[in-house]
Amino acid sequence: MNQLQDAKKRYEEIPIPDDLSVKVQEAIERSSQKRRENSRIIRAGYRRFLSRSLGTAAAAMIVFTTLLNTSTAFADTVSGLPVVGTVARLLTFRSYEKNEDDLKISVEIPSVEMIAEDTNGLEDSVNQEILERCQAYADEAVSRAEAYREAFLATGGTEEEWAAHNIQIRVWYELKSQSEDYLSFVVKGTENWSSAYNRACYYNLDLKNGTMVTLKDLLGDDYIQQADESIKKQMEERAAAENISFLSPEEGGFTGITAETPFYINESGNPVIVFEKYEIAPGSAGEIYFEIER
Repeated sequence: MNQLQDAKKRYEEIPIPDDLSVKVQEAIERSSQKRRENSRIIRAGYRRFLSRSLGTAAAAMIVFTTLLNTSTAFADTVSGLPVVGTVARLLTFRSYEKNEDDLKISVEIPSVEMIAEDTNGLEDSVNQEILERCQAYADEAVSRAEAYREAFLATGGTEEEWAAHNIQIRVWYELKSQSEDYLSFVVKGTENWSSAYNRACYYNLDLKNGTMVTLKDLLGDDYIQQADESIKKQMEERAAAENISFLSPEEGGFTGITAETPFYINESGNPVIVFEKYEIAPGSAGEIYFEIER
């Protein structure tokens, strides 16, 4: 018998332990457990890497968005804010431009991204409201412009004359202030051929409590009296210094604020009351703002 056959015979004669299957199963389980542990470590490392990468990209997006809407000094301030606690970012959710039938349409829709896990549904409700309002305004503005174009041409206007109108529809937003406590911004819609349809919606978010901020929250229970007195005083000062002819109450001018009076929060944390064009002064004065110191 040659060496190969001898080796084969000795191998076949080796006794097989009764607990071999158990030992094999244990070895398989140890190997599987080790693979799972290695996979967990790899995934954890990937998540840390992804978190750092997304954090860097998000920080860059904050700076980019702020540069588009505010001063360079404020952009530098915001870019330095740590992403801790209940902090929010204002980002561009959707933007597009169109040129249709000599209509120029520019839409930039914002979206709020809150870092905290529990925001009382504020993030979702605000974003949904903004999206619906922006889309509705853009659609309605286009319909109004198309009706205007049809009427213009039907009454003898030419295509060249219509093109000279340079009709522009714009939806966009402006970041007013951002801190660890508040996020304040405005979403606007304008049609350059008719200011009657211009719209502005102000959003002031309490980032710590996940709620919308009110004037009462900022100024206290006597917010109406405090704001009214400050506005009347500032109106007198501006009438003298800036020669603004404010409308009298009888002419439909200022009679006092309400809980629905629009405002935003400035970088100092003070509310700024906003009055639309023509609301309390002639159209030449444009929008008028009054900061109410806290």
